[in-house]
Amino acid sequence: MRAKSKMLILLLVFFLAEASSEGREVTVTVSGSTTVMPMAELAAEEFNMMQDNYSVNVKSGGSGVGIVDVAEGRSDIAMTSREIKLAERQRSETPSIRFIEQPVGYDAICLVVSPEVYDYGVTSLTRDEVKQIYAGDIINWEELGGPYMEIFVIGRRPGSGTRDTFNEIIMGSQEMETPGVSYDAGESSEVKFSTSRSDNAIGYMGYSFVMSGDTKVIALDGVQPTIESIKSGAYPLARKLYFVTLGEPTPGGRAFMDYILSPEGQKIAEENGFISI
Repeated sequence: MRAKSKMLILLLVFFLAEASSEGREVTVTVSGSTTVMPMAELAAEEFNMMQDNYSVNVKSGGSGVGIVDVAEGRSDIAMTSREIKLAERQRSETPSIRFIEQPVGYDAICLVVSPEVYDYGVTSLTRDEVKQIYAGDIINWEELGGPYMEIFVIGRRPGSGTRDTFNEIIMGSQEMETPGVSYDAGESSEVKFSTSRSDNAIGYMGYSFVMSGDTKVIALDGVQPTIESIKSGAYPLARKLYFVTLGEPTPGGRAFMDYILSPEGQKIAEENGFISI
């Protein structure tokens, strides 16, 4: 009888443990692009409050970091502000497991300058002029109709999806050197702060970051970044933002992605400067 009692107790403990674990939240980790991060964070807050099955944790690091995190199993979802590179596919994909890119919104890379430069009359540049600035061939604002001041050129650090897209469209290749850059910022908010506090700077940042404050956004090839020009592709630096998984998403990852794409999730995106998909 004692043996049977012990067995019953062990079975009871096992079933109680199983029942307890079923009620626990499963953590869903999302990492990557600092451009996508504000939208993901705000959506995660709402998603975490509306259900008890999953708890979404969002962290930054850049598009490249997010992709590596997903590939190595540290994250369920990568946030990226660019498409997957061929080298990343070759490194991580197999014939049966491939990256899946889910667009979650539209964005644009906006060119911004210091207020003094904008007020002097530099309100539009061509792609070739921007390329020459970042290549170090144009070094003074006077060459572009601005004040006689050296140009303080702000770029982005390696691993940034925003940097990759900018280099590909403006410089001609993601790997192109930009010797004209004076400083590499870690994220768009840093670019915003640096250009607004300087009197001779130019930089680039995500569309959502220019929606608040008195940021001086200039036109590119005569086209301003607006919702219409970004969605239509008329603005040269328009792009899509993605959630990326390696293979099919986990149940928690799928649930969060479905929420982001729902009317409620897309409304959160729109209310915070992003453009709905």
